[in-house]
Amino acid sequence: MNAPTSPQMATSALPFNAGHLDELLARAGIDVLIASTRHNIQYLVGGDYRFFFFERFDANGISRYLPLLIYVRGKPEATVYIGNGMEAYEKENGRFWMPTVEYAGTSLAAMTAAVAHLRHLGPETLRIGVERAFLPADAEELLRREMPRTEIRDALLPLERLRAVKTPRELDLLRAASEKVVRSMLAVIESHGPGTSKFELAEALRREEIDRGLTFEYCLVTAGTSLNRAPSPQRLNEGDIFSLDSGGNYRGYIGDLCRMAILGEPDSELVDLLGAIEEVQQAARRPIRAGAIGREIYASAGEALRRFPQAHRVEFVAHGMGLVTHEAPRLTDTGPIPYPATDADEPLQAGMVLSIETTLPHATRGFIKLEDTVAVTKDGWEAFGDDGRGWNRAGTAV
Repeated sequence: MNAPTSPQMATSALPFNAGHLDELLARAGIDVLIASTRHNIQYLVGGDYRFFFFERFDANGISRYLPLLIYVRGKPEATVYIGNGMEAYEKENGRFWMPTVEYAGTSLAAMTAAVAHLRHLGPETLRIGVERAFLPADAEELLRREMPRTEIRDALLPLERLRAVKTPRELDLLRAASEKVVRSMLAVIESHGPGTSKFELAEALRREEIDRGLTFEYCLVTAGTSLNRAPSPQRLNEGDIFSLDSGGNYRGYIGDLCRMAILGEPDSELVDLLGAIEEVQQAARRPIRAGAIGREIYASAGEALRRFPQAHRVEFVAHGMGLVTHEAPRLTDTGPIPYPATDADEPLQAGMVLSIETTLPHATRGFIKLEDTVAVTKDGWEAFGDDGRGWNRAGTAV
């Protein structure tokens, strides 16, 4: 390969733990990694790198933007990055640590360039790890056709394990994302009263998040007794409850929380319902600490749920988050997004980040939910953006 003259590269200068990645790849039986998703490219390139031109879309004429980062296990000096031609500007800005950077305009051109580098590595019996759920069919077909003796393996698990424990810098970004989302929600709640539509609530939240430096991702919003969470023309009436559940992206890291509001004062039943949800949320936090087994979170939340008369209607889930909304640690195989509970019997590690959410779709009172972001610490946990957890009064600034 077109490697630098120096036979080795100081791994301490890399933006990720190369030794840990090598161990994870060896465990998965992968010799060469080809990363292709924007979140893993960001992680491996370092910092908050997301190529600005394709940050919000990947369609490119009759093909798509397909960045490829080729990493050889144990040989970071052989790393190759294949990007779009305009990423030459980013190279000029010193954004890349990779010794070799090349450019391609389509998915097929990117994989063709990758194959040319792979052939320099030795026999075509390499075990190549790719992100199979995210690699375009034309690119994988070309790889298999041009290198028929290679074994293609899925690299999703080792890449997730690499990202699972956040660095202090990543924790700062997740903390900031969560705080900015909650502040945006509370500002929207305070400034909107009766007559506001769900469309208007979602648009107001988008503006508040953008003003705070977030990239707005989505707003799930309910109002009154309806359980429909899509923005719509439905308008708020005096006495209605409403929920705001939003993902705001800060430099690639996601703030994903849910808070409740009411136009007026909550009656005793509403106070009790949200209080019971809060009890489940707090129960889920109690076992969290480095070394605790993942399923302890579900066991503790389950004890609180058994005391809740509406437990048969409640949906509880705890999942990892960071650059992706559902990532390691994966603690359940019965959540809203199907995946195996690969971490349920594994110890939590300091630096892991969890989204904890308890939802009650109540037939007569409406949709009631809390969602929090909690980081695992050595001796316990730290919650990010932990404000506004009760019934927030809407329209007080109108």
